[in-house]
Amino acid sequence: MLPGFERVSISAGEVTIHAVTGGQGPPVLLLHGFPQSHVMWHKIAPALAGEFTVVATDLRGYGDSDKPAGGGDHAAYSKRAMARDQAEVMTRLGFPTFAVVGHDRGGRVAHRLALDHQDRVTKLAVLDIAPTAAVYAGMNAAAAQKYWHWFFLTLPADIPETLVRNSAEYFMTQYFRLAPPGTFTPEAQAEYRRTFTAMIPGACEDFRAGATIDLQHDRDDQGRKVTCPVLALWGTTGNVVPFFDPLAAWNERAARVEGCALPGGHSLPEERPDETLSALRAFLA
Repeated sequence: MLPGFERVSISAGEVTIHAVTGGQGPPVLLLHGFPQSHVMWHKIAPALAGEFTVVATDLRGYGDSDKPAGGGDHAAYSKRAMARDQAEVMTRLGFPTFAVVGHDRGGRVAHRLALDHQDRVTKLAVLDIAPTAAVYAGMNAAAAQKYWHWFFLTLPADIPETLVRNSAEYFMTQYFRLAPPGTFTPEAQAEYRRTFTAMIPGACEDFRAGATIDLQHDRDDQGRKVTCPVLALWGTTGNVVPFFDPLAAWNERAARVEGCALPGGHSLPEERPDETLSALRAFLA
């Protein structure tokens, strides 16, 4: 899926994180969303590697990375713990500072990474998300229908795990149908299906953490802002509009924000790779 990239497994303390690396130049860390893996960057990572050293990882609980138990308070899947993994990966690869680009769940990890490791993150790009606290605070009936999995996947274990596992193929097929035909290549779909069943428990814990301990961390950090430059990109038919004003939401959480809508839906790196690549290049340069 990513020719010329090297596959590596990196010990990040309590977990081993799977990653691919390639290119040369300033380091850029790419973090994927749900229910995907590092493969979601396959349409833009090779081009970025012409100008940057690209590191694309599988978040803990996803892809081929380790999948620890969540624990009673879901702390093992807090964005703080997941961000710490990524900071350690970049340390082990020899990058004291780096830019980070996150889509969907990866954007939430990237946000926490830029907050908790401000001396290391030089730039932050978030793709088609509003901050977690803003999503919950602004929830209404229409948004709840759009974000239905935010509530379903947070049900007590083992309810969503069992239901999704027993309907894994149906679940993935419905996910792929959310985007226009051709968004997800057959090769990417095969990779997502290969790793999906094993990641179900970790993904549920990721969402449970988002509804509990992550919100507590956000409350503890009320008033703190990301200090590095931030780029917010969102799809005109994605998951953010019409429920949230992305720039207003991110200006509440970051000191320097720019951004715009791109034509397309939620899965911008795969649905609109050219436009996404162009915006990221301009911001990261």
